[in-house]
Amino acid sequence: MKNIITAFILLIAFGLQAQEEKKAQDIAAIKAMEGCYKVEFNFAETFSPDTAYEYHDRYYSWGIEYVFVIEDSEDLISLQHLLIINDSTIIKHWRQDWVYEENELLAYDRDKTWKKTEYAPEQVEGTWTQKVFQVDDSPRYEAMGTWVHVDGKHYWEGTGDAPLPRREFSKRSDYNVMRRHSRMQLSEDGWFLEQDNEKILRTDDDDKLICHEKGMETFTTGDYNCAPAVKWWEENHAYWSDVRLAWNEVFSENPQLKLAKKVDDKMLWQRLFELGDEAVQNTSKSDLKSKVKGIIEQYIAA
Repeated sequence: MKNIITAFILLIAFGLQAQEEKKAQDIAAIKAMEGCYKVEFNFAETFSPDTAYEYHDRYYSWGIEYVFVIEDSEDLISLQHLLIINDSTIIKHWRQDWVYEENELLAYDRDKTWKKTEYAPEQVEGTWTQKVFQVDDSPRYEAMGTWVHVDGKHYWEGTGDAPLPRREFSKRSDYNVMRRHSRMQLSEDGWFLEQDNEKILRTDDDDKLICHEKGMETFTTGDYNCAPAVKWWEENHAYWSDVRLAWNEVFSENPQLKLAKKVDDKMLWQRLFELGDEAVQNTSKSDLKSKVKGIIEQYIAA
């Protein structure tokens, strides 16, 4: 009996060690996305169940993007993206948070509405949830998956519903949900985000598939100048830290979140960026988090 107990204890110890080693590999893969990149966006519609469907034009664009860690704790790694235009103009781009064994996801429904979905601990064991946020740190989509390290490859896969992408939200009305099947994978000279998307028209009754889409976002290292982005973040990081704190309070207080598109003919991002510009010019501005939260609450629809 003593030998059986000893073997059992050793088995548990080896299992815990393997789990910690795997988590360390996961963290290293996530942090490997940090860097200065040329990013290229390629999207093409591929198939529709409707034989009369007229496919839209392919989409391509590119830019220089700085990706860097802004939060780093045992179970949370946050990566901020800054887009650099002409080596001088900086656009605060999207943010991705990676949370280990997250059991509460904010799932997109439709019409700028997100709902919390809870999972049992055994359902999220060993997983990382990628939480993607828009330029103003409002929610976009979340997906859960497991990092895989095999045959020299390091990748993560997850599926989540999302609003229409920026390239289409002002041009399309034939669908209202994009189901994103994402694969994040490291490469020799950077990393890429491969997507197999479904464009869906969601109603109270059902989901109707409009068409499939293939997407590839490629981040490639090179001799690019990201110094302007570093300087911009040094000047603006304190304000955007307050914005994230305000959003965290909003998320915790709202099991369902519906955001209005405009208030007083202004979008939410416009109001938050205006306040950010004021904060940089007037460093004595106090209680910014409360001001930010007050603006966000104006956009929360009943």
